[in-house]
Amino acid sequence: MSHRYSAALVLCLIAAADDDVPLRIGSDLQLFVDDYLIGSMRNVELKLQQPQPAGRAIAFDQPWEGNTSAYVTVFQDSDRFRMYYRGSSDPAYVRASALKPGETVVPKHDQVTCYAESPDGILWTKPSLDLCEFNGSKANNIIWRAEGSHNFSPFKDGNPAAPASERYKAVGGEGRLFAFKSTDGIHWQKMRDEPILTDGAFDSLNVTFWDSPHQEYVAIYRDFVFGTRTLKRATSKDFLHWTPGEWADFGHAPLEQLYTNAATPYFRAPRIFLAFPKRYVPWRKVYDDVPEGGVSEAVFMTSRDGLHWSRRFLEAFIRPGRDRRDWVHRNRMVATGVVPTGPGEVSIYVSRHYNFPSAFIERMTLRTDGFVSLHAGYEGGEMITKPIVIEGNNMVMNYSASAAGSIRYEIQDVNGNALPGYGLEQTTPLVGDKMEEVVRLQNRGRKPGRGLEARPVRLRLVLRDADLYSIQIRE
Repeated sequence: MSHRYSAALVLCLIAAADDDVPLRIGSDLQLFVDDYLIGSMRNVELKLQQPQPAGRAIAFDQPWEGNTSAYVTVFQDSDRFRMYYRGSSDPAYVRASALKPGETVVPKHDQVTCYAESPDGILWTKPSLDLCEFNGSKANNIIWRAEGSHNFSPFKDGNPAAPASERYKAVGGEGRLFAFKSTDGIHWQKMRDEPILTDGAFDSLNVTFWDSPHQEYVAIYRDFVFGTRTLKRATSKDFLHWTPGEWADFGHAPLEQLYTNAATPYFRAPRIFLAFPKRYVPWRKVYDDVPEGGVSEAVFMTSRDGLHWSRRFLEAFIRPGRDRRDWVHRNRMVATGVVPTGPGEVSIYVSRHYNFPSAFIERMTLRTDGFVSLHAGYEGGEMITKPIVIEGNNMVMNYSASAAGSIRYEIQDVNGNALPGYGLEQTTPLVGDKMEEVVRLQNRGRKPGRGLEARPVRLRLVLRDADLYSIQIRE
């Protein structure tokens, strides 16, 4: 007797088999930015959060900066925060009719790489470094003025095998990508004369970083497909020899112009890559007298390998807003880097007034882990995870509930039956607004957590007028 199965049935069987494989999440922080944990949802949603303005970080107001300064990178480095950006000016981009009385434009000049630093990520200074000459003086914050200045993109290398001379690395270049190294993040040199990657356009900010969970370097960089700006990914063990680039996979999301990517491992959960692409809409022209058309805004996406990206959220993460100077091309570009800037707060940095003499970088804040929440309204709803293995006695939760709201939890077997002592009515409802609420996984009559690690379980979360941002299992 022969057996024939349809392609759809085979896919269903494969999906069912995959769903039966329990996730070993260990002590990794779990964000609700994708479907990784989610088995089913009822009357809840994954809700994209909105960053809040927190003031100017820096203005591009020096003679070596100007109206087209851009391509910003920010990271925390021990007791300081570092910022790198392109100093650039092109008066041809300015809408002359929109200039204010007495407002002047920096003359066009060669592109340079500039440096700023901060003790807290809030107040920034531009140190005079005496490194590169500009208009006859070295009294500036320029750190690089050679090939790669257009899009110089540094990071601090977390690879423990990296020598001290390469503790800081960077890439830069258009048409081909070069590697750079530094001992202190200020003084730079090429790692070699030959480019490290050539299979891309590279004509925006290309990002590289050390992927500690997978022990390799990752490059996320610009290329074009069918005339549309998109991304490629390559990997390397030594930063000099790279795999061929692979086109980014966005699933069923529509093809859009993703101008930059700002991809970065989230510092609290390095297995999750966050990205804030600048979505460019070239055919929309708000003002008739703008020299070049197009409008931009930031979107949000995530990945766990840099190749397959979740574009679950197609709406804007940061809209152009009410300021008329942000309704021209290449604004709202998010800097590479997410950094902690206060208790319960993380910051990102966003370009404003691109094309204008008033161009600046704005700091914007989010709740720690608060990029997306598992959200339920007043009527309430629930989410049940895929099968997971719990290896710890405590569940740490980052959540916010209204005065009338709450979050309750239940631990089930893989078939959906509540485990004895862990039923919904046997666990304590969570109320309030807590960044790090520690819940003891307590089975009445037993020691906390005993027996949970022996078999896969499902976690049922019941929310009412509440948002859950992250969970973590700890000892």
